[in-house]
Amino acid sequence: MPSIAAARYGKDNVRVYKVERQADGTQIVTEMTVCVLLEGEIDVSYTKADNSPVVATDSIKNTIYIKAKEHPVTPPELYAAYLGTHFVEKYAHIHTANVSVITHRWTRMTIDGKPHPHSFYRDGSEVRTVEAKISKNNIAIRSGINGLLVLKSTGSQFHGFVRDEFTTLPEVWDRILSTDVDCGWAWKTFTSMSAVEEATPKFNRAWEGARSITMKTFAEENSPSVQNTMYKIFEIDLSWHKGIKNTGKDAEVYAPQSGPNGLIEVTVARSQASKL
Repeated sequence: MPSIAAARYGKDNVRVYKVERQADGTQIVTEMTVCVLLEGEIDVSYTKADNSPVVATDSIKNTIYIKAKEHPVTPPELYAAYLGTHFVEKYAHIHTANVSVITHRWTRMTIDGKPHPHSFYRDGSEVRTVEAKISKNNIAIRSGINGLLVLKSTGSQFHGFVRDEFTTLPEVWDRILSTDVDCGWAWKTFTSMSAVEEATPKFNRAWEGARSITMKTFAEENSPSVQNTMYKIFEIDLSWHKGIKNTGKDAEVYAPQSGPNGLIEVTVARSQASKL
């Protein structure tokens, strides 16, 4: 007879938009996409069509909205912890809540040299991410940045790689580089909601620091290779038209390529315990 090895269910792609109105008339906006998946003593809903342990996904959706009203949604790590803790404390048969929060970019407009109190614009597809796994006395949080699109017009090279009968890529000592950066970091496991609350100031600092370090390293390093290139940009040979020079040192016009692309992943560990 088959048996349940693992099961979870919930609500995905819940769009949440929150406006925080300040006393001085300034407003802060946050747009999120939230997913909640629950685990616990729910096997009979699969094996015996018994829905008695099922917290309806519509109820999960409504809880996402209500907790966004009751608690801060920034930093998203704090909101994810509040949300997941609610489910494991409210329902005794739910042992684990998996919460994913994607925060979309809205940047305040500057009008006539002054920040506008309530107008914003989307200045990129980059998102801030949080993955939280909440159980009794255990809150594991992983934070990240996805889709940070960066480009530099020089300062990248690639040569000295393996050359054999399958190689057509020429060596290059100066090229345009553009890539889509995803990065993430894990926090020490928290043992309570109060421990997460105490760590709240660290969440934004870590995200801002990771974003800043990523861009600074990308911009300043004269890279001998690129292990995270998501797409490459090549020169266009225009010599067929009146002898126009557009290659090598004369290159000015390029064709962005969407694929195929190189995809390299790496996990970096500290030699000692993390301080996050």
